Amino acid sequence: MTVLADVVFWVLAVIAVVAGAWVFRFDSMARATYALAVSFVAVGLALLLVDLDYVGMVVVLMMVMEMAVMAVYMIMFMGMNPALMPMSMVHDNRKAVVAAVAGFVLLGGGALLVPWPVRRGVPAPDGTAALGEALMGSKMLVMMAVSPVMVATIVAGIAIAAPRGRYDRLGDDLDRGRADDPQPGGVGR
Repeated sequence: MTVLADVVFWVLAVIAVVAGAWVFRFDSMARATYALAVSFVAVGLALLLVDLDYVGMVVVLMMVMEMAVMAVYMIMFMGMNPALMPMSMVHDNRKAVVAAVAGFVLLGGGALLVPWPVRRGVPAPDGTAALGEALMGSKMLVMMAVSPVMVATIVAGIAIAAPRGRYDRLGDDLDRGRADDPQPGGVGR
């Protein structure tokens, strides 16, 4: 890796960790969702930097699609903009900290104390192609055909879930003082 690639990798690593921590600092589900997406996209881009092209692209695409689906469900089931509804994203903080520290000690101890296996054989000449074939095998064509259908489904789901846009709520010129919402609630109301 070059010096520039090293710098970019460490910047992405910091972004991933900070955005992951912000998931628990934000007070709304939507902001926490976006922070989680930023964290995983940074991880995916870091994987691309270390020549894990297939895995990096899968992580980026999977997280972007997952966050889009999550946004659709938030709009459908919450009935209003979830970014405006403050809530605690941390539940039973004391037990969560104990579980996190115990998990870290257990996994860290396992990584340091368990003997690592010795490589047998030689790696494949193209690791990305070998991993793709191992994961997808003969189903790659099916996944390539299903992907546009999934995108169309998500776009249609968003259109159906939020039939009222900001122009419906605030008027054609966005100058209505109070939003015309069928369901009252939200911050400041």
